[in-house]
Amino acid sequence: MPIVKLTDAKTLPLPDAVLEALGLMAGDSVSLEIGEDGALMVRRVVVTEPVIREATTTLQQSIHRKNLQTPMQFIKGVGPKLAEQLAKKGISVVEDALFLLPHRYEDRRSLSKVSKLRPGAHEVFYAEVLSFEAKSTKGGKRFLEVTAGDESGSITLKWFRFNPVFMKKTWRVGRKGVFTGEVVQYGFQKEIHHPEVEWLDEGADLAALTARDPLNFGRILPVYPLTEGLHQKTLRKVMKEVIDRFVIDVENHLPLGVMERHHLMPLDEALRETHFPGHDADLARLNNGATVAHKTFSFDELFFLELGLALKRSGIVLEQGIAFQVTHKYTRELLKLLPFHLTDAQRRVLSEIKNDMMLPHPMHRLVQGDVGCGKTLVALMAALVAVENDYQVAIMAPTEILAEQHFLTIHRWCDALGIKVSLLTSGMKGKAKSAVLEEIAAGRTSIVIGTHAVIQEKVEFNRLGLGIIDEQHRFGVLQRGILKRKGINPDILVMTATPIPRTLAMTVFGDLSLSVIDELPPGRTPVETRVAFESRRSQVYGIIREEVKKGRQAYIIYPLVEETEKSELKAAAQMAEHLARDVFPELRVGLLHGRMKPEEKESVMGAFKARETDILVATTVIEVGIDVPNATVMVVEHAERFGLSQLHQLRGRVGRGSGQSRCILLSSGQLSEDGEKRLRVMESTNDGFRIAEADLEIRGPGDFLGTRQAGLPDFRVANILRDGRILEAARGEAFAVVERDPGLVDGENAGLRQELVRRWGGRLELAAIA
Repeated sequence: MPIVKLTDAKTLPLPDAVLEALGLMAGDSVSLEIGEDGALMVRRVVVTEPVIREATTTLQQSIHRKNLQTPMQFIKGVGPKLAEQLAKKGISVVEDALFLLPHRYEDRRSLSKVSKLRPGAHEVFYAEVLSFEAKSTKGGKRFLEVTAGDESGSITLKWFRFNPVFMKKTWRVGRKGVFTGEVVQYGFQKEIHHPEVEWLDEGADLAALTARDPLNFGRILPVYPLTEGLHQKTLRKVMKEVIDRFVIDVENHLPLGVMERHHLMPLDEALRETHFPGHDADLARLNNGATVAHKTFSFDELFFLELGLALKRSGIVLEQGIAFQVTHKYTRELLKLLPFHLTDAQRRVLSEIKNDMMLPHPMHRLVQGDVGCGKTLVALMAALVAVENDYQVAIMAPTEILAEQHFLTIHRWCDALGIKVSLLTSGMKGKAKSAVLEEIAAGRTSIVIGTHAVIQEKVEFNRLGLGIIDEQHRFGVLQRGILKRKGINPDILVMTATPIPRTLAMTVFGDLSLSVIDELPPGRTPVETRVAFESRRSQVYGIIREEVKKGRQAYIIYPLVEETEKSELKAAAQMAEHLARDVFPELRVGLLHGRMKPEEKESVMGAFKARETDILVATTVIEVGIDVPNATVMVVEHAERFGLSQLHQLRGRVGRGSGQSRCILLSSGQLSEDGEKRLRVMESTNDGFRIAEADLEIRGPGDFLGTRQAGLPDFRVANILRDGRILEAARGEAFAVVERDPGLVDGENAGLRQELVRRWGGRLELAAIA
């Protein structure tokens, strides 16, 4: 028998006789082994069924993922121009299109009679053109008026933007079609402005139109949120193609048990039902986003977000941190210096923080509390625990003004305790900045207070033990991570005076433990809030005079420091001069704004506190940090220009003593709908959480948090205002999965881990589990 050289061969064909003897077939795998007697043995390699199944599954998943990434330009009916339009709206690949859900639905199962059309409703009806005429308004603006009707009645259709030549060709008396639009009522007359129309062919009836276009008639119709330069009919056709070809590629990642417990459906089925509902679907539930399909999408999105947050929290618990000792070396001394006692809520939250700090794992805690509840003092007490243990503390605020105010408040107390506090902001330059950086690196500075400058590369801590982030909603998750890396797993304490609704807190801060300071210091009185318009300015000034006569003080807040040519807003610097000279010549008027140097601000605030000033004219620099119990009235100019949370923060500067306080929101009267809503909310409540809920509803989650990078996820379907209950359920299930399997390695959880990294890896800093 010839010797077979195997050096370069990757496969070796075996004679038929050998195959037969071994019970092999062409394509089977064998191994060649040398037995103890030196004989060459041929063994069959058995590939087990699970291995085959796993390889097949992996291949299928790859194919599905590849299909979902198909560019939209390769879809039937999508040319380069349409692909470009879709891309502008964030629809680049098939997966984007699948999850572009309709924002409402039209009922075209049967068409309404004209007499039954309801004002305020989006109606679809069959009618004939009865008259057609171009008219003009009293102001000379041309519009087109058409009367259309059926045997039950007629309705007026109007166009205020139209091409006369095109309309004359298209609209003819006697022509029949299907009309769609929102019905409005003016007196006894119903009208539709700029309706859509589908014309019937000459001599054809309604049945012929339905048969010719079953995608747009005789069914519940999806209406998509993309309309600018794009017709619904075109988009519907594209979406039908995408659903028919690619919905099979959408995989379900939710565990079966979770789907059963919460009565969810597979994602592919949910997509079919949402894009093209069945004939017997419930129109009201579809339009309210309340179907099982909608619930499935929301649950799926929220589950994966919460799974990521659960993993982050479990990682925090597992990391080795600093086990601080509470020695009371400085904390007890500070309490002796304070001219007041801590509230029960402050003591409770401080106890929760100390317990976290004493554990050998890093603390990650969010302290939430309304304006004036004393969060800064709680943060300082936590900082002193770290300093007692010879560690440094970094306090990070979103603006230079806020950082300076924290510095002014904290360094007063710390000077008395012999603790070195430094201010570090991006506005600092040259030698002053170098000196501060050197003191931080050498460990001579115990507490560093600053803006984003605190997390810049040049800043090196000697021994960072605690990071405190104020107004966390202005910072992203990534900045929290950078601060953490300035030490070796330091404790992190996050504070916010913006009451954050529970659903939002669970979404954005789900990896943090939550403490709430839900009690104001004793002696605080609710602030009476009123909206006043320009015509009542003299009465508002009269109220300020009355309060000053009683020995009280007042704030007048302006949105700008100096007036610009473009702006009509009254500006602080000019108005302070005008008020002192022309309005209150007998009173002492001070000015405070963000462009002043820290020592100037301290001097102005000191004078106000010492009652050397009657009226403090200021910008929003006073939003946080000033505590003058004798100030009982605040006037906010151009109040409609401020956000609800900011107005609530400003109002928190009065009502700090036992006297009745007032906040007057002065407005020009030119209010947008949202502007009026905001001011009325301020009039109706002092409750920060109710204000936050209203703010969230008016502005939406992205704006509520101030910036899109705030760590708030971009959901395709889920709505944290609407889906609060679904969020709680998804969170419970996600945290339970991580508790049972912290590494997500068992069985189906491995697939969960892959999907989690794909969706959220970068946004939630989950690289460690990839």
